[in-house]
Amino acid sequence: MSTRIAAAPVPAPALAARLREDPALAAFWVLRAGFVVLPLVMGLDKFTNLLTDWPSYLAPWTLALLPVSAQTAMHVVGVIEVVAAAGVALRPRLAAWVVAAWLGGIVLNLLTYPGYFDVALRDVGLLVGAVALGLLSRTYDRPRAARA
Repeated sequence: MSTRIAAAPVPAPALAARLREDPALAAFWVLRAGFVVLPLVMGLDKFTNLLTDWPSYLAPWTLALLPVSAQTAMHVVGVIEVVAAAGVALRPRLAAWVVAAWLGGIVLNLLTYPGYFDVALRDVGLLVGAVALGLLSRTYDRPRAARA
């Protein structure tokens, strides 16, 4: 039987010093925070359409495959994005790869719909950021057994 020792919380000044001394750790936290806040905001906005008309981003062939309206599909997408944000907050080592795959699907959808290539390019950039978060998570979000 193994006994796990909980890591003591790092005092804020010590964490701030580590962030200044280790640029990769700082990059990990910037990406982690970004991939929590942005999917959360975008996911919640799928229910209000305040930022944009989200259903218009679905390619016609995608709409033809769906058994629901475009807005209902966007509600499902919103829930998935909120769950993804929670996943990155709690377990970025796994969730970053889920987010990268999700962004890959979004890019494919956008590349098949003329007029949205600029948004697809932006989402490729986000996909690269999610991959970077996944790679950094190998060091900075190690499994609990490895931390003990």
